[in-house]
Amino acid sequence: MKNELTTEQSSDYNDLEKMSTIDLLFNMNAEDKTVPYAIEKVLPSIEKLVEVVHAKMSNGGRLFYIGAGTSGRLGVLDASECPPTYGVSDDLVIGLIAGGDVALRKAVENAEDDTTLAWKDLKKYDINENDVLVGIAASGTTPYVIGGVKKARKENIVTGCITCNINSPLASEVDYPIELIVGPEFVTGSTRMKAGTAQKLVLNMISTTVMIKLGRVRGNKMIDMQLSNKKLVKRGVRMIMHEINVNEETATKLLLEHKSVRNAIDQYKLIKK
Repeated sequence: MKNELTTEQSSDYNDLEKMSTIDLLFNMNAEDKTVPYAIEKVLPSIEKLVEVVHAKMSNGGRLFYIGAGTSGRLGVLDASECPPTYGVSDDLVIGLIAGGDVALRKAVENAEDDTTLAWKDLKKYDINENDVLVGIAASGTTPYVIGGVKKARKENIVTGCITCNINSPLASEVDYPIELIVGPEFVTGSTRMKAGTAQKLVLNMISTTVMIKLGRVRGNKMIDMQLSNKKLVKRGVRMIMHEINVNEETATKLLLEHKSVRNAIDQYKLIKK
């Protein structure tokens, strides 16, 4: 008999230990191919959340993610990649994981079972009505996440969620639920697989779309990216060369002088007027 939660249902495959390497890889890949189609079905729900996040951020608000285990790690990952990619401050998108940063590498016992812990974590950042809180939980039943969004909603903070079960307790507690129904995992209950992939893709979509709408991309280029290594400096030089049609030497001088791709391009165009 199948469990109530889709994410806990038995795998559609059996005797995995008897499969050849290529069969394991082929079947996992076959399951992974279904994920984008599951996301496609809920694009309108993602759109609604993106629009409210953009509106709040346009007025000085922030985006918070909370989660436990894989879901928490994915939220922290998405948040941590926004500053280097888009040149925003590291307190604009904030990811919190049950058990704190130590839980990024090692599970913290019982942290996800505390319904009050998320709000305590959020209050350290003075979360308020200007912000948006997104709870991430594949099962949609994680107490840490449910407790956090429930309290936030009572405080008139806009809430959303990303979950992989239909009509979950988490979805019922938020304003903007996103339910990614990817079906049973290849390894029963291993939600770091399809569920984790689906969550990662949607997090990419949310933060990338919001940053584009906030003007952090020009054309298709990350003009505000942090120039934190040689590879990124070279990328910045190529962007400048392409945008204002100058040679590599001139582009390099402009980048060194103005310290960012955006400033280099804008200042050059201003001088040439």
